[in-house]
Amino acid sequence: MKLAIVILNWNGTQLLKQFLPSVVTHSKEADIYVADNASTDNSVAYIKTHFPDVTIIQNQENGGYAKGYNDALQHIEADVFCLLNSDVEVTENWLKPIIEIFNKNPKTAILQPKILDFKNKAFFEYAGAAGGFIDKYGYPYCRGRIFDTIEKDNGQYNDTIDIFWATGACLFIKSDVFKALNGFDAHFFAHMEEIDLCWRAKNQGHQIKYVGTSTVYHVGGATLNAINPKKTFLNFRNSLFMVTKNAKGNIFALIFIRLVLDGIAAVKFLFDLKPKHTFAILKAHFNYYYNLNRLLKQRKATKNKIIYYNKTSVVIDYFVNKNMYYKS
Repeated sequence: MKLAIVILNWNGTQLLKQFLPSVVTHSKEADIYVADNASTDNSVAYIKTHFPDVTIIQNQENGGYAKGYNDALQHIEADVFCLLNSDVEVTENWLKPIIEIFNKNPKTAILQPKILDFKNKAFFEYAGAAGGFIDKYGYPYCRGRIFDTIEKDNGQYNDTIDIFWATGACLFIKSDVFKALNGFDAHFFAHMEEIDLCWRAKNQGHQIKYVGTSTVYHVGGATLNAINPKKTFLNFRNSLFMVTKNAKGNIFALIFIRLVLDGIAAVKFLFDLKPKHTFAILKAHFNYYYNLNRLLKQRKATKNKIIYYNKTSVVIDYFVNKNMYYKS
């Protein structure tokens, strides 16, 4: 199996200095690429000088995570792509369990390892944790992380299981599946495009797994942190995008419920004296309605939509019932 690790970079010289050495040291089974999203710093020069064996792919523009990977992966020949954030530290032998699962399970198309917090290595990291799922209203959540509640890693998720979505912080995908799905939806720009990709893969019958015997450490928010209203905008808008495209059933009833729940979130931000985030949610909804016609066309083209969710609402379970930890 030919494996390519592809790190998307935009003005990330400091991140490359800190994290690329671990990838080079512990990834002898793979070819390593850096896909540069038209950086204006000295990222490319740094790689050429210090890591001459790392192949650089230079994109013509900063199209975000989605378009950046779509553009770069066209130039890479491999059986499996590993899409790895530039702020991830990998560990010794992290690839062996991943390769083993791909070799043993030909139906498996997408994998993710255990994602722990680089800044607090005993705990899971927000983006992906121990594998992603979707609740009945289309809200994503993870084992090991529900909203802002992060679990300590006590080995409780050292298993290998089927999940609904794998995190874009470290996502392994078969190249033929990525191409058959036409890659990421570039309209997302960044955030939740990997969930949309996984949802489309699920709708086509592909398996997605979490491999808890492989571990990486993720900083998270290194390029766009949680206090930035742009992140709030992208998360709320893109969640509506992916639900409209992929969910089974009466989409307008589902969107109405989301309108109410997102409205409650907007009011909460206002009471928390974070008005910029309130306006970000409003902007997300207006942008969603602006794109609704295109999204409905994409929805119509999606065949074999599956029932995707757990029967409960993670929002109600967390905020009303105070169940803050994952339950199978």
